[in-house]
Amino acid sequence: MFAFFRPVLLVVGILTLIMTGLMSCVALFAFWRGDPELSVFLISAAIAGGAGLTLVLLGRQARFHLVARQLYLLTSLSWLGMSLVGALPLFFSHFQLSFVDAVFEAVSGITTTGSTVLSGLEQLPPSLLLWRSMLQWLGGLGVIGMAVSILPFLRVGGMRLFHTESSDWSDKSIPRIQTLARLLVAIYLCISLACMLAYWLAGMNLFDAINHAMTTVSTGGYATDDRSMGRFDERVLWVAIVFMLLGALPFTLIIAFVQRPRLALLSNSQVMALLSVVAVVSLLLSAFLVWNGELPLFSALTQATFNLVSVITTTGYASADYTQWGAFSVALFFVVMFIGGCSGSTSGGMKVFRFQLSYLFLRSQIRKLVHPSGVFVTRYNGKTVQDDIILSAVAFSFLFFLTLAVLTLLLALLGLDLVTSLSAAATALTNVGPGLGDIVGPAGNFQPLPSTAKWLLCFGMLLGRLELLTMMVLFTPMFWRG
Repeated sequence: MFAFFRPVLLVVGILTLIMTGLMSCVALFAFWRGDPELSVFLISAAIAGGAGLTLVLLGRQARFHLVARQLYLLTSLSWLGMSLVGALPLFFSHFQLSFVDAVFEAVSGITTTGSTVLSGLEQLPPSLLLWRSMLQWLGGLGVIGMAVSILPFLRVGGMRLFHTESSDWSDKSIPRIQTLARLLVAIYLCISLACMLAYWLAGMNLFDAINHAMTTVSTGGYATDDRSMGRFDERVLWVAIVFMLLGALPFTLIIAFVQRPRLALLSNSQVMALLSVVAVVSLLLSAFLVWNGELPLFSALTQATFNLVSVITTTGYASADYTQWGAFSVALFFVVMFIGGCSGSTSGGMKVFRFQLSYLFLRSQIRKLVHPSGVFVTRYNGKTVQDDIILSAVAFSFLFFLTLAVLTLLLALLGLDLVTSLSAAATALTNVGPGLGDIVGPAGNFQPLPSTAKWLLCFGMLLGRLELLTMMVLFTPMFWRG
């Protein structure tokens, strides 16, 4: 049985050592700035380094071949392990966060959700602000790698639609996976640097530009101030809009475009659907704000587009309390919270392609009602879609809303009102960040929630980031029987 766990322990140990290296970098930054949290990062790095080295020694072997069951376990334990390690500096910090608050903040960071229990962010030491941003940046990179290499192989929720040779975990495919990984890291780093430069040129100071670049490209949404992006002018907001959308696009498509620029690549069904939704909904909300006299035309367009893109891409920034714009706006933001970005991006949510597959499935069923003997072929992006892929996407959608209902009921059982319970559950599963209402809304904070509620939301954030089925399968007896 231990042989089954050895490769899993090895990879989790390596990831823990990577986290240790990042902590050491922040410790150097703290030393340079004379930051009082220097000792916190040194202690955390020592603990994480010892744990990572132990796991690597336990899992070390000359050669191993990962099978599907190990990948399910590896994926879940990797995200759980990184969250726990990421919580160490927060827990040991001089701000005396409780263990549940430290874990909540770290899980929210590493899953690029962006919900926070911290307030007075502008008063936090720069090292802690940088660490929160690095958690999201690392989480965003992990999301892309998982979406293009592991999830299609595991056939999770229709992801097989995007199966490529990089999703083959046989020995012969390892060089291809390594090549893809290098390209993903290079593109992700270049976009992050471009975002940082654009923010700096738009008026941010260098520290803010670095932090917000990491949390924008990762569609994470952590900010360095309680006002989120509300303290910046419209130039900064439009820069954020561009890079949030870039983070929500398939990174394999961006790589293909960089290698061989062709406009045909931009006609991808997911991309066109995402951009169309953003354009239509932003114009609709802008018109509503102008009609009600809330804002002048350009300000309405800026605020509406920024906040909608932030929610649709599951970034979670806010430049205004949009819950004050009226019932229609609140309902609109709640609906678009479920959309998400494209597959193979840093975004969470349901993903655009699942809505498209569900529509194709519905259209096919209507056609069969009219022509019972007809044979209809479902095509997506010019390719024939097998029935099992559509059924997998439908099954995922059913599980998503079932989980949403259960999580909402559990939160309500703890005494939370309906709006808080439903929106907190939704924002956790979609990895958006802010919910609705006075407590968890864009002007609120998750700190007042009971500890049990925070643990439930941590579980929800991990479920949402791992596409539900990847983690749910671990709770079935069949998985452990092999």
